[in-house]
Amino acid sequence: MPAVVPRSGVSPEARRSLRQLLDDADRALATAFRDGEDASALALRRGEIVQRVVVHAWGACLGDIAAAGLFAVGGFGRGLLFPASDVDLLALVGENSPTLSRALENFFACLWDIGLKPGHAVRTVAQCRELAAQDASVFTSLLDARRLAGWPILAEQLRGILDDPALWPPRAYLAARLAERDARHARYDDTAQNLEPNLKDGPGGLRTLDALRWLGRRLANAPDFDAMVAEGLLEPVEAAKLTRAEATLRRYRYALHLEAGRAEERLLFDYQRALAARLGFEDEHAKNLGVEQFMQGYYRAATQIERSGTQLVERFEEMLEPSAEPEPVGNDYLRYGSRIAMRNPHLFVRRPAALVEIFIARLDEPGITGFTAETMRRIQHAVSQHGEGLADDQAVLDAFLALLRRGAPAVDALWRMNRHGLLAAILPAFGKVVGRMQYDLFHVYTVDEHTLRVLRNVARFADPAARRDFPVGCEIWPHIERPELMLLAALFHDIAKGRGGDHSVLGEEDARAFCTRLGLPDDQVALVAWLVRQHLLMSTTAQRQDITDPDVVHRFASVVGDWEHLDHLYLLTIADIIGTSPKLWNAWKDRLLSDLYTATRFALRSDVSHATIAGSRVRECRERALGMLVAERFTPDAIAKVWADFPDLSFLRHRPEQIAWQTAAILRAGSATPLVEVHPFSIRGSTELFVYAPDRDGLFATVTAVLDRLRFSVVEARVLVSNTGMALDTFLLLESDTQAPASLQRAEELRARMLRALDHPEGHSAPKRGISRHLRHFQMVPRVAFSPVGERTQLSLVCTDRPGLLAAVSQALAEAEVRVHDARIATFGERVEDFFQLTDRRNAPLPESRQAILRDCLLRHLGSDTPRTALNANANA
Repeated sequence: MPAVVPRSGVSPEARRSLRQLLDDADRALATAFRDGEDASALALRRGEIVQRVVVHAWGACLGDIAAAGLFAVGGFGRGLLFPASDVDLLALVGENSPTLSRALENFFACLWDIGLKPGHAVRTVAQCRELAAQDASVFTSLLDARRLAGWPILAEQLRGILDDPALWPPRAYLAARLAERDARHARYDDTAQNLEPNLKDGPGGLRTLDALRWLGRRLANAPDFDAMVAEGLLEPVEAAKLTRAEATLRRYRYALHLEAGRAEERLLFDYQRALAARLGFEDEHAKNLGVEQFMQGYYRAATQIERSGTQLVERFEEMLEPSAEPEPVGNDYLRYGSRIAMRNPHLFVRRPAALVEIFIARLDEPGITGFTAETMRRIQHAVSQHGEGLADDQAVLDAFLALLRRGAPAVDALWRMNRHGLLAAILPAFGKVVGRMQYDLFHVYTVDEHTLRVLRNVARFADPAARRDFPVGCEIWPHIERPELMLLAALFHDIAKGRGGDHSVLGEEDARAFCTRLGLPDDQVALVAWLVRQHLLMSTTAQRQDITDPDVVHRFASVVGDWEHLDHLYLLTIADIIGTSPKLWNAWKDRLLSDLYTATRFALRSDVSHATIAGSRVRECRERALGMLVAERFTPDAIAKVWADFPDLSFLRHRPEQIAWQTAAILRAGSATPLVEVHPFSIRGSTELFVYAPDRDGLFATVTAVLDRLRFSVVEARVLVSNTGMALDTFLLLESDTQAPASLQRAEELRARMLRALDHPEGHSAPKRGISRHLRHFQMVPRVAFSPVGERTQLSLVCTDRPGLLAAVSQALAEAEVRVHDARIATFGERVEDFFQLTDRRNAPLPESRQAILRDCLLRHLGSDTPRTALNANANA
């Protein structure tokens, strides 16, 4: 073994020169990128420059001959270094010695000192073998190892590890890589379509392409896409698509590193607008921003990588499966084990409808898990050859309708068709929203990803196991006579996003045209078109209006028209909300929508007047609440004494369970006030707070300040005053962090803190807290509008969400000397839409002068210096 001959190392002057060389090179590369040079070529050039510097430092610190070898691994091993990438190195040593250890320490310290960020490991060959045998990720890192300097025999010994057939044989290696992929993707919600995706490690990211090459090398001795084409694993057109998608992601990653000034791999909101401008994207119109076009480029590339990667993995799996004898499946298909194939290789070209029919056959044949590699290839060819002509082929449309009529099982087929590009070919409008993002915090997925998730949510209503989560939806689903209409409505509800104009109106036109081409009867076409046009109606009515008001329910019922439309709209609404963001769904919204559904069904079967319905509801509420209270051994006389002080609105706006709970609390308290009761999980699917105290101006502000300090979100507030001047205030709450009802411990903490605040109301203003990183990028001009509502004035406030917003609004209301009688709180991502019913302190509607004072107070407390004229909105416009 050669002796270690350490060198004196790199002098301070030489280190400064090397640092200057790297700085000059990075500036030149950044300039070249701005001038439009290819990111991959620039990353390779930077890799070459860094390699020369690293090899020079190695020679200076360890000498030309040493008992060690230096290897580039990771991206550096593949020759690529982006502007802020780590320089991953492996030092292989024949034996450890103090002299060698000091020389290596000097080497790595030198690299840090000249501005490189080496990620390094020092191991013997035996240690590499041991670790590689235990961990597939270590074995994988060795696949990219490239010798830079040092003892050549170590490279041969390293190749011996990789060539050992007993170490991670193909089946075991494939299983390990898929397990790693699944674990990594789970961290990103199993989708590339997140608002702030990870370019490197997210689904469809650059790591996915690396993994495909690793699999190709280990399983088929095909380390790149050209080799995979030669092996028949990829078609040339597929390889070309992957190469283009990779070029897009590399370009974005190069720009991201330059913009962030560090090794940032996430397309954070902090950078998205600047990156869009840097890469030349410009706003087309308000609903197709430059940043949205930029992100669509990413999503489309990531989607292509994810789709092609999934298909390539299926081909690897088929390659490793034992051969199976074919079994006939109908007249056109054959079964090979768990895979299905066409009999005639020209089937899809001669009869395009078979492209859809094979997905139906896959559904019908038990135990089928996929297509053969050749079949996947034929599907790709046929879709490419026929293109959007499939949308006008009546036989294809007939087959598509037959698939939709399978109901819930068809959804999985639609997902697979989307993966092969077939869904976009049959529905060209769907292809236009692939990768279409909306630059806000409400829509956390791209339009195509959201649509597919809505379809899956619709399918859940057919699953008996989902009854616990969706009792009303699962009760409705068996009565849906034509499930294909629900699936069509889900497919089209957002299909016109990004075109400009109202997507509901444009989508209605698309849905009507497509359903007509499908040959559906006029009444079915009308139902699908109506669902697309009105798909937001139920959620906005429930969250923005008082659904305990018979007038609100009857207006909604008059638009819905009948039970069939109501059933379909209810299911679509729930599926849409959950498909927009899983965090949007909670027990409170579940109860809110089911309450509106129940009230509307009653209204649709009733011909009596609103006044009669209101009176009937008051009587029914009294009777049911009385029964509950008597069962708790309260006397009718005591109950009647409490209720004599309740306004009729209490019985109209609250459920019997709430009235019984409030009444029991008052009776137990006797004459003691203030009274605070907290129900951790109420009938309304939230935590319910009841405050019974002498009414006073500023009470609402005191309560909301305490709620803000305790980090509760108010989703609804009902502020009533008894006939003797007692506040009967009800607040429905969720935990701000989890959007879940409170625990017993938190409920007791809230009750105690609220009692102390009501006993000593002074000094209970809300703390000022900074807004989150996400919200900083979505600030909007607040909009304040006033409109008459009976004997009150309604304030509509639309603004950006922030911590403590409601408490700040409450302080403004108190400062403007107005009274709150009702509040509806609705949050949509970063956007808040709050509605308050107000009067002055004489319980009269607000005159214009008081409205102007309130507007100024609101803007001051919201921290806005925008001119008032820009914020005033005419509620009647």
